[in-house]
Amino acid sequence: MDVQVGDRVELKKPHPCGGHRFEVLRVGMDFRLKCLTCAHEMLVPRAKIERFIRRIERDE
Repeated sequence: MDVQVGDRVELKKPHPCGGHRFEVLRVGMDFRLKCLTCAHEMLVPRAKIERFIRRIERDE
C-alpha cells in the first residue's frame, strides 16, 4: 500500500474521540498518525494500519 507523509487516511475503526480521519506524519515500520478531530498523535504498527485503511486522500 502506497501511503506517504502528508496523506490523510480514513480508517474503519474510530479514534476514542470519534474521529475516523488521520494525517500521516511518519512512514516506516510504524506510522505516526495525527487525529484530525482532537490532534492527538499516536505511533501504530504498519501491519495494523494497512488492514484498517478505508480511503487515502492526497493533495496533488
